[in-house]
This record gives sequence, structure tokens and C-alpha cells, in this order.
Amino acid sequence: MLSSSSRNPNNMAQKRANAGESISGRERKKLKMADARTIAVQSNVEAGSSRMDSMARLPGVIDVEAFTEARSFEINAMQNAMKTASSSSTQRAWQALPRHLRRRAASHDVRRVPLRLREKAKAEARRMDIKKVINRQKPKRGKDKRVSKTESFLKRQKDKTWLETHLWHAKRMKMGNMWGYRLAIHPSEKAFRPSHRAAIRGSILHDASYQSLIELQGPQNVLTRIMDNCCDPQELSPSNRRYVLGARTLSTHMYLPTLYPHGLIAPITVMWRPFTRDKSGAAQESAETSAELLQAKRKRKGKGKGKEKATEETDIPNEDTIRVVWIRSHPATHGEVFNALQTATSSVLDRINKESTSDQVVDVEIADLRGKVNIFEIMGPKSSQVLKGALQPIASDDRTSFKEFWSSLGDIQTTGSLPRGMIVGFTANDPRLKFPPKNSKLNISTALNILTMPSSALAQSDVWDETTRKALKTPRYKKKDLDERRSKNAIPGTHLTALRQDDRVPVILIQRSLENTSNGEKHVLGRAGDGEAIHGWTLIIPAGWSMAFFSSLTYTGTRVGGQRERQSQAFESGVSYFPRDYPFTTAYEEYARECESVAKESWERKPPAKRPNYKKLGTKNPWRANWEAVLGLSEGGAGDGYVSTQREEAGKAIPWLLRGPTAIINNLSNLFSPDVGLLAEVNRVRLKRGLRPLSSTIKSEDLLKGALVAVKVRMYKRGLPDDLAIIYSMSDDELISWEKSTRKSVTDLVEDDGASEELGYKPESSPIIGYVTTGHFSLLRGEGFALGAIPLMRFLELRDQARR
Repeated sequence: MLSSSSRNPNNMAQKRANAGESISGRERKKLKMADARTIAVQSNVEAGSSRMDSMARLPGVIDVEAFTEARSFEINAMQNAMKTASSSSTQRAWQALPRHLRRRAASHDVRRVPLRLREKAKAEARRMDIKKVINRQKPKRGKDKRVSKTESFLKRQKDKTWLETHLWHAKRMKMGNMWGYRLAIHPSEKAFRPSHRAAIRGSILHDASYQSLIELQGPQNVLTRIMDNCCDPQELSPSNRRYVLGARTLSTHMYLPTLYPHGLIAPITVMWRPFTRDKSGAAQESAETSAELLQAKRKRKGKGKGKEKATEETDIPNEDTIRVVWIRSHPATHGEVFNALQTATSSVLDRINKESTSDQVVDVEIADLRGKVNIFEIMGPKSSQVLKGALQPIASDDRTSFKEFWSSLGDIQTTGSLPRGMIVGFTANDPRLKFPPKNSKLNISTALNILTMPSSALAQSDVWDETTRKALKTPRYKKKDLDERRSKNAIPGTHLTALRQDDRVPVILIQRSLENTSNGEKHVLGRAGDGEAIHGWTLIIPAGWSMAFFSSLTYTGTRVGGQRERQSQAFESGVSYFPRDYPFTTAYEEYARECESVAKESWERKPPAKRPNYKKLGTKNPWRANWEAVLGLSEGGAGDGYVSTQREEAGKAIPWLLRGPTAIINNLSNLFSPDVGLLAEVNRVRLKRGLRPLSSTIKSEDLLKGALVAVKVRMYKRGLPDDLAIIYSMSDDELISWEKSTRKSVTDLVEDDGASEELGYKPESSPIIGYVTTGHFSLLRGEGFALGAIPLMRFLELRDQARR
């Protein structure tokens, strides 16, 4: 912009001062930019008469020096204007682009900017780099006082604990504080459906090292009595021959000592240390003999029953043998499980000392092994191929049973074909030596001929040894050392050969299944045959080796899941997930309180016009399930739309959740007095474990009043149940009209909002009999599905109603 007046600083300051009183900030900024871009012009008076003469009579030849001196003012004004205009600009190069071309990457990468603005962007980038160097602060501490990265990480773990794979997860997943740990909740990317497909068709990995692990060591008969006082008496005893040899794991529930069926704590997994009489291979020979006996039994097709009985082991430990057992549980219940085991141990030892006539002292050690081992859960049909490709057993393992298993591991289409809870122990080379791994290929022709039986010889592993775990706490070689060895290979890309000084890591593989077996929950509201099992492996390794194994397992293309993915696997399999599907447990109460506070705060933040009016909708408990009202144990529960399961006052009825096999419920269905039959069944299973019958103060009707049973709900036609959805009951007339309109069997009927309106059925007029604990759209079933709970008395009534 050209101006005929000279630039006077005083005049400009006065002009801006006067203009600032009446103009806005935006206009003031425009004036500032216009002034910065104005080029000053010399007036005719300042130029003198020589310029007038030159203008009147133009020379034929231009003298460059004289011409430059005469135009020096204009040249300096142009340079100053260019300088002030560029320095006063508040717009970066990438901001000059139209909005549809602006990207965050353009502000960091010069190559993202169009060619016409690239030089300006480079100059701005250089200017910012110079500014960073100039403004860089010197370290305040000396080299001897600086805090290392490890120390800074430890300071951030004062109120929580990081897993060894925390940094990997923190870069890729949403993290949260749970149960004293910093755990991954779900991936940052959209991975809900891909994670489900990986669990059904591929493989998915979850770091479960946060789980509680408790070790018991003592005489076998003492450990058996301790666990019998705490474990579910409906399930098989931990002292059963199937589990006591250490060839399989037992999945059961733990209760407060001698309080069954009350005092449910959490589901647990019991694992005995494999038993062998000596190290000369006696157990291995017995395992081979066991396989031969099993094959002979199958060929004989049942002839000569009882003469040749196939067993998993022929060597049985004595009752006084010192054994070790591990108990895995949910981290939220570690304190409860530990205290329950201590109480049961004290009670059993006191009883043994009273009964014993000798002076021999019996000792039982209880140790907390949290942080001593790491646990990975690999689920999906391709989990076997992933493990076969990532792990490499040592060559000196000469066990015949293990060689047969490992040779057939890559050909296993699904671990569901293996015995449940099967344990395989071995020692593997450092997985970083075999990096990058490659999945083994499935050979379908040989997959059908796999026969692997669990045995204590196959389950042997040095992970049980504390000395071995301490020696392997820190890997001998770092990754950079192995990379340097790999760079010296004659053929690039080849794997390293395991040397004598390389680490050898003992591991344990455990077959893991999420399914509904005959020993699990089988009470279904809706159609039968729902759900599909998900199978995989549980990998246990010593502490300090998580990233070494984790990197190899994830490199094979295995997806990694968090807490959401783990819950989804249980939901799709129709298996109750702890603690959200376990009412009346301490962990469930804490979980319910957290969910209630979060949902209530979210509801209160919304204006009244944008949130549901629960009072007008008639919802009694919108943020938390009122189980006491469902059972009829709270005051006024029956008058508020809840079914009363009482015939008189509540009295001393204690709410409790019935878990385990369905034998008790099946036996109650044919009895005239279910309450008396329930008390008799409970006392029968208690006596089977050496427990006394329930106290006489507990009445049979009170025991039945407080019983809650887990159910499954499948929607008919349309409908998507959500958490805390209400389960209603229907009268006989409503069921008959429903059956006529839908032309379905009464046993296949489940309430649905859309169908209810067609039949003129109003749920709000019907009594509430339960709540949904976990409800969602099931990707496996392609429809709405839910897990919930209803009173046992109501479940028996629904069975009778279905028969009618």
C-alpha cells in the first residue's frame, strides 16, 4: 500500500490512541497490519529541485550510482515494509490453507503443505527450532542427583501397581485404576467386533498377571481338609484323584469356612503341584502305561468291567506327603480369600492337635505369590498355533508324553478337544532367540488322530520352585545384546541358536474353556441350546519375562484385549462374570456402588427435559438392583410391584446365591415341600465334606426365601436387554394368549416389549421377579441376550407353570 504522506511516529501514535477509543479490537488489529504493510514515499519537498529537473528533462543514459542514490529512500522503505509485514504476521503457513485442506500433520510436517507455501513453512520451522534451542533450560540437578526413568516410574506407582506390560498397553489402550492396579480397559481403536471375531476364529491375548495367587504348603490330608471347609461341596473335592495328582486344575467357588451355602466369596482355580515319587522317571513310565491301558479299554468296548481300570496315574501320594497347592482368584477378593484360608487352617490345625496323641507338630505355610509369576490368557481356535510358533522347548526334554503333545500342538483345531483343565509343564528357550516368530500351520489330516491324556509327568515344571523363579527374575541378556548377536549371523534374518549361557524359562500351559458344562449354571429362561464355548490356554511364566513372551505372542498377529474384551468373552459364552454377575458378594456390592454413583452423577448433570423421569416411569431403583425387595426381605417390597416370596415375616432369612450344579434344583422340582427338600439337600452335601449340618436356628422356609439363582434370558423377536433391566412374571391367562398369538411352546417364551404391546400386556402391572446383571446384543447369537438372577422359589414356580 502506498501513502503520499510521510511516516511520523508521533502522528501514528496519536492516530492509534484516538482510534482505539471508538473501534473494536478486530479493527484495531486490521489497522496494525495495514500500517505494517505500508510503504513510505518521499514527498516532493524532501526530494528537492533536482528531482523536479530530472522529471522535466529525462536523460538519454541512466547513471546507475546516481539513480540508486536518488532512489535510496524508496529502496529502504520497501525493505523495511517487507520486514515489518513478515514479522507482524500472526498466520502460519498451514493456516493459510482452506479449511478442507488443513490437517494436524501439516503443522508438523513441511511436506504436507502445498508447494507454493512450502518455503514459508520451512522458514517457520527453522525459526521454531532456533527458538527451542535458545529457550532450552539447563538441568537443575547435577548428574549425580538426576532421577532415572526407573525411579520416576516407581514414584508413579505409589497408589497402584503397574504390570510388566504397562508401557505397551498405555500407548495403545484406555487405562484405568482397578483393584489396586493400573489396567487396560479397552483398545483405543474401534476393536469390539474384531476382538470378538478373534476369539471365535483367530486368537486374542490378555495379560492377567493382576490375578491373586496364594500358595499353601503342608501335609496333603491337612490341605484337603482346609479346602473342603471353604470350597463348594456340590463340586468335586480338591482331593479328588483327578486333581490331587497335579495333572488338572479345579474350577470351583470359595465360601467362608463352614458357612456354605452362605458366605460366597468368589470363584477360584485350584492347582496341585505335580506329584512324582522320584526323579528317575517312574512317573513318566506310569503315564505311558496309563495311555496303553486307556487304549486297551477302548478296544475291549467295556468287556471285563473293573478288571483293568484306566487311570491317569498309578502312583498315588500318601496322605502325609508334603504337597503344594496354588489358589488363583479375582484380585478384588484377595484379602477375603487369604483370611478365609487362614481361618480354616487355624480351625483344622486346632482340631488335629486335639485329636492327635503324639507330640508331632503339623505346619502349614500360606504365602502370597502376587508379583512372583505372570499369567497370560490366549483364547481362540488359533491359540495353539500361536504358542507352537512363539515358544521353543529345550532339546534336553526327553519325556515321551511331552514330545507327543508338542508334536501335535500345532494340529489342534481347538483346545476344546483336550481334557478340561489339562496342565502341561515344560522349559522353553528365551523366546527372543526365535524372534520374529511364525505361526505353525494346521494339518487337518493329522488333527483327528490326536490323543493326549493328562498326567503328572506331563505337568512337571520348575515354575513351582521359588529358587528358580528368583534366579530368573532378571533376564541375563538385554534385547540390544541379542540384536548384536543377530547382526553377526552369516545369513540375515535367521534365528539365534540357544547357547549354554542363555536363559531357559520354565512355563505352564493350562487348558481353559468358557462354557456351560453339567457342573455349571444351566437355568435358562428362553430357548435351549444358546451360546457357544470359547477355548484357549492359560500361560504361566516367571516374573520378569512378560515383555519377552508378550512381544513374540503379539508379533504373530494375535490381538490384545483389555477388561472389556475379557467380559465380552464370558458374556458370549453365557458364563457368569465376576463380580458383576455375583450378587450378595462383597466385590459385587463395591461394584454396584461404583456403577450407581457414576450413573446417578451422569443423570443429575442433564437438565430435566433431557433425562428420563424415573418417578413417572415407575422405576423404583433406576441405578441399582434391589435384590432384597425381589426376595421380599425388605419392608414394603411386595407392595411396590415386587413378588413376595414369604408366607410370613422375614425373620432371620439371609440372602444368598446358589451356584454350582443343577442337581439340587432338579431334586426340588418333584417335592411337595421345596423348603424342606432344600435344607435336606444342603445338609447332605455338607456332610459329604465332613461339615456339620446347618444350625437349628436356620429354618427351612428362611433358607428358601433368601435363595437367588442365576438365569439366562433370550429375547423373543425384537428386544435388547440392558444392565439392570427388570424381569417380570406373567399369569397363566397371559401365557396362554401369548402362546396362541406366537404359536410357540410356553417353555420358549420370554418377555419382550414389542410383543407385549401387541398382546395388550403391560409389564408395569405385573410383579417384578428379578434383574438383569449383564445385558447386551450378542454377536454370537445375533439377538439380545442377558444374564440375570431371580429367586429360587420363583424359578420353581415358573417350572410348574410351564408344565401346566
